Amino acid sequence: MIAATTATLPAVMLSSLAVAQPAAAETRPSAIPATLAAAIQAQTAAVKAGIIPAASVPATIPAGLQPARVTPAAHTVVRGDTVSGIAGRYGLSTSAVLKLNNLKSNSVIYPGQRLKLTGAATTAAKKAATVSPASTSSRTYTVKSGDTLGGIAARHGVKLSQVLSWNGLKLSSVIYPGQKIRIGSPVAAAPAAKPPATAAASPAATRSGSYVIKAGDTLSGIASRHGVRLADVLSANRLKLTSVIYPGHKLVIPGKTSAVQPASSVTPLVPSSFLGFTYPAAVVSSANKNKALLNASPVPSLAQMQSIVADTARRMGVDPALAQAFAYQESGFNQRAVSPANAIGTMQVIPSSGEWASDLVGRKLNLLDPYDNATAGVAIIRQLIRTSKNLDYAIAGYYQGQYSVSKYGMYSDTKNYVAAIKAHRKNFS
Repeated sequence: MIAATTATLPAVMLSSLAVAQPAAAETRPSAIPATLAAAIQAQTAAVKAGIIPAASVPATIPAGLQPARVTPAAHTVVRGDTVSGIAGRYGLSTSAVLKLNNLKSNSVIYPGQRLKLTGAATTAAKKAATVSPASTSSRTYTVKSGDTLGGIAARHGVKLSQVLSWNGLKLSSVIYPGQKIRIGSPVAAAPAAKPPATAAASPAATRSGSYVIKAGDTLSGIASRHGVRLADVLSANRLKLTSVIYPGHKLVIPGKTSAVQPASSVTPLVPSSFLGFTYPAAVVSSANKNKALLNASPVPSLAQMQSIVADTARRMGVDPALAQAFAYQESGFNQRAVSPANAIGTMQVIPSSGEWASDLVGRKLNLLDPYDNATAGVAIIRQLIRTSKNLDYAIAGYYQGQYSVSKYGMYSDTKNYVAAIKAHRKNFS
């Protein structure tokens, strides 16, 4: 019986059995457990004595022992990046990254673009802290690509409403790289340069009767410079406070000796005619506004835009070489291209076709956005291929319109367009 059970007994118990004597002569050491249960408990207690209780072990590494997170000075955007994703990767807040790079929550970022992650916020804060009421009276800021009025105001420690007031702007006003924005009330600086009747500076400026707009000019600034009322400048040029002006425009400057010129002398960013066809004024006006917006916005380089078109085509099941051929023929991969017909961006999609493309993909497309512009163009190409009797007719439909091609056939210039697209496709294959 003893032999059958000792195999499972602890070593301490085996040693006690080996030295056992008859009951009358037995002298058990007091340290040996009296029963098997006691022996097991003693052994368990000994094992547990060397174990640290789980409750005493911290679930995370103490902050003092954690490796320090190193945030780089900048991050180069890759396809698929978002501002919030980049911020989270480096332990930053999205709002901080937006502020560092003068971006808005709806700003578009592009592969290859570098976003600042450190440094700029501190510098901006220091600059804002050093701006005093006295220094803002004659201070100006030159707009850079990506700037917003709200960002400029925050950088200089002033209110957005003040910046709008000082520059005669509205929330809907478009600003351009190179434009001068006044920081501080112009009234404070006026007394030093205000001899209206003595010096010939202001009257001389009005003698010409016109003024060619330069980058950074505003209507209120032009009026103030020439010593005339803003209302008179607006009236003489048939403009409103909300009108957009462009570098190169010629404005009438009302005055005693000014020779009033017609508003038609203004040179727009987008002309009203192309290849002998003149487009309606409303269409050309819209085209100029879109061109101004694109000029004031950061856009991908030509090489980046080519990559965006090719990637979009692959994702949508269209031959990338064919999509690139269209983009090259239409704009040379230039996202800032706008035609008098208000064809917008790289793929030269007019707004009505953009609505059709939005229906094709099931979401609203913004033709000013480079990715959406590529999506719109590729969606139209894909649909034309699906619904045309052959590829030549699909290509012709992009240029002439599918209905027109089906009813009248291809015009001579359309045939040249088809030949050009097919030649470009070979080059991109």
